[in-house]
Amino acid sequence: MVKPIKLSEANADFFDRVYQVVRLIPRGRATSYGAIAKYLGAKSGSRMVGWAMNAAHKLENVPAQRVVNRNGLLTGKMHFETPTKMEELLKSDGVEVRNDQIVNWKEIFWDPMTELNID
Repeated sequence: MVKPIKLSEANADFFDRVYQVVRLIPRGRATSYGAIAKYLGAKSGSRMVGWAMNAAHKLENVPAQRVVNRNGLLTGKMHFETPTKMEELLKSDGVEVRNDQIVNWKEIFWDPMTELNID
């Protein structure tokens, strides 16, 4: 289990806050754009999280492959260097992918609302 942290209140940049959460997703797990948006208090901001992930490929230490759509589909794969790179990275994380979808999505799903619950 990931140790809960408080996101920087001083950092108003939404993309940076998204990246803070994405860096906490453990190997072998994945989450959705919407789950991150909800955690950050932007329930309808899943598209904005997607834009952040599109820009993340130029950054170090942001495992963008671990963020997929709400059904476990690799909808962001076209933003990686090659059409298969996202799947390759997920497989190297220990996540099984078949037909551009994470197998056992419900078991793999990492919900920041519960995993990063801060009292």
